[in-house]
Amino acid sequence: MPEGENKVASTAQVQPTRSQQNGALTLSTVAFTVCFAVWTIFAIVGIEIKRELGLSETQFGLLIGTPILTGSLVRVFLGVWTDQFGGRIVFPLTMLASAGATFLLSHAATYPLMLLAALGMGVAGGGFSVGVAYVSKWYPPEKQGSALGIFGMGNVGAAVTKFFAPWVMVALGWQAVAQFWAAGLAAVAVLFFLFAKDDPALAARRRSGTPPRSFREQLAPLKNEQIWRFSLYYFFVFGAFVALALWLPEYLMGVYGVDVKVAGMLAAAFSLSASVFRAYGGMLSDRFGARRVMYMTFGMSLVLLFMLSYPATDYTVHGIHGDIRFSTSMGLVPFVVVIFILGFFMSLGKAAVYKHIPVYYPDHVGSVGGLVGMIGGLGGFVLPIVFGAVSDLTGIWTSCFVVLFLLVAVAFIWMHTAVRQMEREAAEATTLPPFPELAKVHAERVKAQQAVHAATGSPRVLKEWQPEDPAFWKEVGQKVAHRNLWLSVPALLLAFAVWMVWSVVVAKLPLIGFNYTTDQLFWLAALPGLSGATFRIFYSFMVPIFGGRLWTTLSTASLLIPAFGIGYAVQNPATPYFIFLVLALLCGFGGGNFASSMANIGFFFPKAQKGSALAVNAGLGNLGVSVMQFGVPLVITAGVFGALGGTPQIATDGSQLWLQNAGFIWVPFIIASTILTWLGMNDIADAKASFAEQAVIFQRKHNWLMSWLYTGTFGSFIGFSAGLPLLAKHQFPDIDVLKFVFLGPLVGAISRAATGWISDRWGGARVTLWVFLLMMAGVVGVIYALEAESWWGFLGMFVFMFAVTGVGNASTFQMIPNIMRLEVPRLMPHLSAADQLRQAEKESAAIVGFTSAIAAYGAFFIPKSFGSSISATGSPLAALIGFLAFYASCAALTWFVYTRRGGLLYDIERGRVPAPVAPSTLTQGVSA
Repeated sequence: MPEGENKVASTAQVQPTRSQQNGALTLSTVAFTVCFAVWTIFAIVGIEIKRELGLSETQFGLLIGTPILTGSLVRVFLGVWTDQFGGRIVFPLTMLASAGATFLLSHAATYPLMLLAALGMGVAGGGFSVGVAYVSKWYPPEKQGSALGIFGMGNVGAAVTKFFAPWVMVALGWQAVAQFWAAGLAAVAVLFFLFAKDDPALAARRRSGTPPRSFREQLAPLKNEQIWRFSLYYFFVFGAFVALALWLPEYLMGVYGVDVKVAGMLAAAFSLSASVFRAYGGMLSDRFGARRVMYMTFGMSLVLLFMLSYPATDYTVHGIHGDIRFSTSMGLVPFVVVIFILGFFMSLGKAAVYKHIPVYYPDHVGSVGGLVGMIGGLGGFVLPIVFGAVSDLTGIWTSCFVVLFLLVAVAFIWMHTAVRQMEREAAEATTLPPFPELAKVHAERVKAQQAVHAATGSPRVLKEWQPEDPAFWKEVGQKVAHRNLWLSVPALLLAFAVWMVWSVVVAKLPLIGFNYTTDQLFWLAALPGLSGATFRIFYSFMVPIFGGRLWTTLSTASLLIPAFGIGYAVQNPATPYFIFLVLALLCGFGGGNFASSMANIGFFFPKAQKGSALAVNAGLGNLGVSVMQFGVPLVITAGVFGALGGTPQIATDGSQLWLQNAGFIWVPFIIASTILTWLGMNDIADAKASFAEQAVIFQRKHNWLMSWLYTGTFGSFIGFSAGLPLLAKHQFPDIDVLKFVFLGPLVGAISRAATGWISDRWGGARVTLWVFLLMMAGVVGVIYALEAESWWGFLGMFVFMFAVTGVGNASTFQMIPNIMRLEVPRLMPHLSAADQLRQAEKESAAIVGFTSAIAAYGAFFIPKSFGSSISATGSPLAALIGFLAFYASCAALTWFVYTRRGGLLYDIERGRVPAPVAPSTLTQGVSA
């Protein structure tokens, strides 16, 4: 046989037999059923654990939701690994890991240890993405809907747990349930490994020696908008199913007074209907199209959830002959019937969503299915916590169904809007595909229209973007770029506000009954800085992967999580400190947004205007700190949201505080900004940046030196912003410091925007040297003011240092392009002059991003240093002396490397030799 024929034969998939298909499907469905039984075990054993430990509703919601969180987050990775290494290996390993954690649960005696075990148990939930990727490989597209529907029937594992676990728990204790379920999961893992076979695609790839796709290649489709719409749909049909499966036993016991055994069996009816009919949903999707199934699912769910949302109510009508009284309520039997029907339609929706993934993304089933499954699974984590929070807030049991009603309404509207949009774009097409969200282009006419729109800047994805072309910029580019800039600014301002909101909240916690130590309070103020700086490193690579519009929308919407979380957590003094730590870390979402926001806006503008555009974006974004520190102390003194915002807390001085408004006040603005960025911003198709090309900066010593210096400027700005309110409150308890501390960040942001000319006039290195000398003087002034117990001296010195950091933010970034334009020709002499310039620009941009991420850790270390110093010595003096030494090291470094006679920038900044080129506008104006 010729060599070419041998290659074809080796790469072609061998079509599996019917028995092989059935065997793979049966093994996968059984494995998924057992995984799901373990994944939802807390719905039963959690009730007894709640009683033993005396947990609140919110704590109970967190406990039952924690496994769902793990199972959701690992789905993308497990799906990709299944595509790469095969389900026969990944599925058993997944089950064994979860089995071990489930067994360990039976030996846990405290709430934190149970949360830790719950994290490991959640890996079982990731078995769904493993099974989807594995099963889909065995079937042709026309049968994948039915096959995956049958596999999805493994959701019935929730019903298995609810039916059998109560009996085992009553007889032997909840620990026995955990041990039995762990043993069953381990046994199935062994059987799966022994009897399962490699899927046909993996076998063909191994025969040909073809390497698996890289992780980056697997994630490439995730930038497609329709995948994220799918994720929202699945957030309801699957996430709400998991949430209700966990919540219903507690609901039935609380509302109808049944015992745990009856509650478990009645809740199993919902789990059963939401699972076994999934196969039927797959067949309906194959026959009638998934779009019709989704319309039916959302429409009926709205009706059913409206019925379930209405609480038991007593009415009094003042009639002609006296009062007429009557009541409305849903009895136990009607409730079970309605919830069974709701589960039926949710099962149809689950199958409809997953019908399309292997059809439209056959080579990325693991990653796409994993992402959709992850978002859906996150619904199972978030919604129980929301159920508990709204129940605590409103005191109404049916409030959980109100939440789901609103969720379905949003998903329904979004789906219908997408359908109508596709219908308009395909006006001349004879028929629509079964699910327009996944439709590509229906005709050449549509393709031509998209090409025209790409040139005019009207579509969401700009296929061609040429800001350096004067004609293009004047006619098209300028308007589009400025629209994206002014939509980015409020989103970034809100991000900074949420990032730093703990700096104000922690100063008020002791007043309303949270008896935390000083060190604990400074930890809360510092943790957003730690997570925000870490997020920046990752966020800087997100825009090329997801697109600027989508990522800005997602990153802005993510701010709702800490905003809502803070609003609910501060209302109950019994909220565990652990919850506050988690919320503080989640506030770091706001800090991470800067890196992606700056990277996105930078692509839109020509070099001549890039500096000013980035200055506007960053400078006004920094104002979010001042806006927050000025506005939050005002809104917490009034019931801004009325009854919806909750009751006030009584402070130790007898006054009323609505501290929850510190979180809630941002919610409407975040929602508005999210909608506006989604509707108004654009993606640039060729806005790509290779990590490998930028990674060379890690070999450049000046990258690390400038990171040290920028930590001294921006790190001080953001660190003092985070730590000053609490430090001031601790040192001057008799003064309402929150009325004044906003001045520091305000002056710093204005200083940054107004003093860039100083560095241009005198040179960035010389200005930076003076900045650190002045910072040293400012620290000495703060120490003197503390010794003199002078509030105005203390505040004045900090405002002075904020102003100096603003100057330093500009001067340090002004240094970077000059440094790299000197260094690149020395390090890469083989490149042409033009290539050296391009390389210097590329490395300068990468160093700007990296230094901004490293410097953001100042938001962690400065508040934590204050807290540790006060805990150890009773005074912040030790921390201030440490800062003094750090600024001295920055000044010495700047002088020795850059500004002394013979230093790298000495001659250029004094005009003795010309700079290689004019300073890059890429980095001018970037402040954070």
